[in-house]
Amino acid sequence: MRVPIRSKWARVSLPLALLSFTAFSATALGQSKGPVVVRPGAPGQPSTILPSDTRPLPPPLSKKDIEFMQGMIHHHAQAVEMVDLMPGRTTNKELRLLGARISQSQADEMNFMKRWLMARGQPVEMQMPGMKMSGMEGHDHGGGHSMSSMMMPGMLTPEQMAALKAASGAEFDRLFLTGMIQHHGGALTMVKELFEAAGSGQDAELFNFATDVDSGQRAEIRIMQKMLGEKP
Repeated sequence: MRVPIRSKWARVSLPLALLSFTAFSATALGQSKGPVVVRPGAPGQPSTILPSDTRPLPPPLSKKDIEFMQGMIHHHAQAVEMVDLMPGRTTNKELRLLGARISQSQADEMNFMKRWLMARGQPVEMQMPGMKMSGMEGHDHGGGHSMSSMMMPGMLTPEQMAALKAASGAEFDRLFLTGMIQHHGGALTMVKELFEAAGSGQDAELFNFATDVDSGQRAEIRIMQKMLGEKP
């Protein structure tokens, strides 16, 4: 279970589009039929009565919204690949349990992000020809990004991935923890950049997901720092 935190992102207000409709009871308006939806007019303008089945329009998606979800799919995939290296390289039970937790949660989140993008008619891949994501060559978690991807914040470099693959025992444990802390830190940067971009992060599902990523990865960073003997 993720540990909720009071994130500064929680102070982001709901989209104005969701607040533009005010429902009044039929009795208050002196009518005999079902509820009436009233859209307040601009200053000096009358309000407009809308059909009772009117629903608020969802906020428009920004380019940054789409790029965040596409990029985070790629970002999560490398974390899953790092966990996949554990068999035969570590016997640390605590680390293996943490790895299983990371792998499962990030795989579930990848599936959610893909569904979110497809439901909105968006490709699950960020189209950036000629760029490769370090550590992902030849590795495909169903996102089709094994051949061409892009470097995201916190991603391990090819050299770091090679060192992790070559390590075992205590050295693997150390490289895994330091690498995953770096990786999770990059995810926090991506969330921060999303909410700092004007008009982004307003979709309700995206907002909830991004804040969940922020709180969950902060909690896991604290766990890994403790395992390394570092002060959070």
